[in-house]
Amino acid sequence: MAKKKSKGKKLAEKLSYKKKNFWEKADQALKESALAFNDDYRDYLNAGKTERKVVEKTLNMIKDGGYDELTDQTENGKKFYKVNRKKNIAIARLGKKDISHGFRLIVSHIDSPRIDIKQMPLFEDSSADVSLLYTHYYGGIKKYQWMAIPLALYGTVIKENGESVEIEIGDKEGDPVFTFSDLLPHLSAKQYKKKLNEAIDAQKLRLTFGSIPYPDDEVKEKIKLNCLNILNERYGIEEEDFISAELELVPAFSAKDVGIDRGLLGSYGHDDRVCAYTSLKALLEAEQPEYTSIVFLADKEEIGSEGNTGAKSNFIIDFIADLIDFSGHNSSEKLRKILRKSKILSADVNAAINPLFSEVYEKQNAPKIGCGVTVTKFTGARGKGGANDANAEFVAEIRALFNKNDINWQIGEIGKVDEGGGGTIAKFMAEYGPDVIDCGPPVHGMHSPFEVVSKGDVYSAYLAYKVFFENRK
Repeated sequence: MAKKKSKGKKLAEKLSYKKKNFWEKADQALKESALAFNDDYRDYLNAGKTERKVVEKTLNMIKDGGYDELTDQTENGKKFYKVNRKKNIAIARLGKKDISHGFRLIVSHIDSPRIDIKQMPLFEDSSADVSLLYTHYYGGIKKYQWMAIPLALYGTVIKENGESVEIEIGDKEGDPVFTFSDLLPHLSAKQYKKKLNEAIDAQKLRLTFGSIPYPDDEVKEKIKLNCLNILNERYGIEEEDFISAELELVPAFSAKDVGIDRGLLGSYGHDDRVCAYTSLKALLEAEQPEYTSIVFLADKEEIGSEGNTGAKSNFIIDFIADLIDFSGHNSSEKLRKILRKSKILSADVNAAINPLFSEVYEKQNAPKIGCGVTVTKFTGARGKGGANDANAEFVAEIRALFNKNDINWQIGEIGKVDEGGGGTIAKFMAEYGPDVIDCGPPVHGMHSPFEVVSKGDVYSAYLAYKVFFENRK
């Protein structure tokens, strides 16, 4: 016979807030759907190691879904996209309601912390008989995490005549890889005395690139010449072509299941391609949306959303203006009013409680891995500096939407006050006037070469974004 609940027990269940683990809450069918969804996400990650590769993969997906490029010549249709310099993309579906009623937009970023190759990178170190490449790290990384791991080289070289050459070395079977060679423990006495953030100086990030000399005794830098000769024979490029190249180093390993139960997925680039993929799939698979629905995949978030491919550029606003014009309105008259009627999810990851470093989290307000997509009211550092702080009305609207549609979600913030913090694209979107809030899966090991997410949280994000587009109240 079941024990009767006390009055206090019933009251606690009614009034208290408690995070719910996805796997405990989900039935068998939902679990199987989540696992299958993550298998497809794994393929997206492996194909999209850089922002250019993500755009390329995304284009293949949306063209299969009947999306057409939005240009001045576009005369009809309901599904559109526009690419900006091959490094970011906006995708839209017109809704049942005219765009004058506002739109629903999910923005995420497709750049990730990495190591970039400098414009004149190749040199030979005669003291060690190797050739190396000078590099410059991109975004917030712990430099020591990038030492002594296999790295792949991706990028685009634009030759003087305008010809584009694609470079992909390190991820295919049989490819060579690259690495930064760390110092052996036997000679690390001085290194051990340094602070963690000083142990690897940025000038030590010099990539091992080659070691075999060109067979000609009259040449001074024979190893460097041999590397240049290989590049010329395989890709038709010369040393000066490095000047007009974008070459990136990323981990040379694929996404892997983590844990004996395979409940986690480890990979480079979850931040923020997990939100890019889930929002894209939500747009493609949502029922006919009530409002015009837009996915914006931005570049340059990891360095402040700067430049003409970042979220601070006019690209997304121009795309929205084009949608307004296409819908029969004058965008110069309607744009600002429509922006103020609109709702935006800034889809970015949050920091899940790491059990090895739990002291930097306030456990009551930090997200747990496996407990669903995280809604983050505010970001920023210390006194909410650099934050978008969503108003209570919009928080309540999202809370009600997710609860009514049985979405596994949780509230969260980025660590204890004064431990640090971080920002997202949200604050740049909020400057245009719409309601904006951050919403994305929690992550272990954020900004490391191997980040970890829960497959349940990934699927919860997809479901959350889908109901946001469908406006299922």
